[in-house]
Amino acid sequence: MTARPSVLFVCVHNAGRSQMAAGWLRELAGDRIEVRSAGSAPADSINPAAVEAMAEVGIDISHQNPKILTPESVQASDVVITMGCGDVCPYYPGKRYEDWKLEDPAGKGVAEVRPVRDGIRTRIEELIASLLPEHAPTTPAKN
Repeated sequence: MTARPSVLFVCVHNAGRSQMAAGWLRELAGDRIEVRSAGSAPADSINPAAVEAMAEVGIDISHQNPKILTPESVQASDVVITMGCGDVCPYYPGKRYEDWKLEDPAGKGVAEVRPVRDGIRTRIEELIASLLPEHAPTTPAKN
């Protein structure tokens, strides 16, 4: 793994779960972890209920856009976290893969998206702990 770990979140539309996960990781890890997200069949825009649910906890994902999953984005990442994209996700040896079973928020209202959002936060906290052990410095050393 590189000095600054890189995580790629992948779901089908890159409009809900993967965008919320990326938002949480940016918020909780800051610049200590590089964050990417993509979809195997990206939507035209972010799920408004996901945007609203994240705004409720002070995280703005409204400026994000769904992106297509590319082999290059997988190759450039240390950890690939999939959320329902199945066999469409490319596999490269040497990468850490996790498949998070999360309800798809597509077509749901904000009340139904909140539990998904909160479940993602818990997983993100566990991910950060695994990538940035307590003894790791939180800021780069200055020479």
